[in-house]
Amino acid sequence: MLKLVSAAIAATFLLGAAVPAQADSALESKIKARQGYYQIVFNNAGPLFAMAKGDVDYDKDVATTAANNLKTLTMLDMGSAWAPGTSKEEMPGKTRALKVIWETYPAITEKVKGFENAVNAMAANAGNGLDALRANIGALGASCKACHDDFRADAF
Repeated sequence: MLKLVSAAIAATFLLGAAVPAQADSALESKIKARQGYYQIVFNNAGPLFAMAKGDVDYDKDVATTAANNLKTLTMLDMGSAWAPGTSKEEMPGKTRALKVIWETYPAITEKVKGFENAVNAMAANAGNGLDALRANIGALGASCKACHDDFRADAF
């Protein structure tokens, strides 16, 4: 009987220890999802910025595809990737997202709307020549910077 009680206590302890580990794993998965999302944003915005700066030649097809990819990304509902408990303060070394995102919600939605508006303008104009791309790149960059300035730490 003592062995059975000891086994039950041990099992309860081990299962209890596994729950926080599973919770951390689920939160880390959410962080990875949003980091993946922003890697795809960067992968598509990068060529637009490079063309605008003259670092690479303007290419109508590349610009159009990149801008349309960004537009498609803005249509994704990424809300589940922004779960409470996934800030830099709560998961140091995993993310640069600051806790203020959740403390001031829905303030971040204004930044997201600014990004969506800038992306929509870019998608409408990126294929219309370098001047049209350059006319819209400032708003795109500003929309990224606005969120980074308020809601993202410089380092992990």
